[in-house]
Amino acid sequence: MTKFAIDVQIMPRPSLLDPQGQAVEHALTALGFTDVADVRVGRALTLYVDRTDASAAERDARAMCERLFANPVTEGFEFSVREAD
Repeated sequence: MTKFAIDVQIMPRPSLLDPQGQAVEHALTALGFTDVADVRVGRALTLYVDRTDASAAERDARAMCERLFANPVTEGFEFSVREAD
C-alpha cells in the first residue's frame, strides 16, 4: 500500500450567485482593495488514504466528491492526487 494525499477544491457553480463571495468582495472594497472583483468562496479539503495505486486513489476521490463533499446541483469540484510525503 502507498499513502496518497488527495487535495479537493469545492466551489459554487459559476452560474449561481455566491453570497459569501459577494460579502467578501464588499468588505475588501471597504478596506480599500477596489480592484478586486468576482470573489468566489469555496471549501478546500486534504485527506490521506492508503491505496494500491494512484488510479484507485483517484477513483475513490471522485466517489467521495460526488457522494459527500459536493452538492451536484450547486457546486463543482476539482481534485488532485499525489503520493504523500
